[in-house]
Amino acid sequence: MRETEPCRDIQCPIQFVVDLIGNKWAILLLRELFTGDRRTHELLEALPGISTKILTQRLRELERHGLVERRVYAEVPPHVEYSLTTKGRQIQPVMAALHQVGSQWLNQETCVCPLTK
Repeated sequence: MRETEPCRDIQCPIQFVVDLIGNKWAILLLRELFTGDRRTHELLEALPGISTKILTQRLRELERHGLVERRVYAEVPPHVEYSLTTKGRQIQPVMAALHQVGSQWLNQETCVCPLTK
């Protein structure tokens, strides 16, 4: 008899992570935040096609799960920056592996990526 429960009987850790970062924008937001702290307009510029509404939703979701930190500076106009938390940085090896496999599958030279440094 196995000592651990099969993943179908308890919450699967893989499914948990995929549910959290498995959508297009969440994983691309994390990629952008690996370059450093970013403001909302910088993220909008870096991610063509994302709407302000979706950006805000994804950032709030990542913040709620402890991957992203939002800092508001008391300035006029308001200044808000987003950064990865220590927990958010834990995804780096997974994303670096995705980058490596994607480069191989695309059969192309690797791009400059903050995840592989």
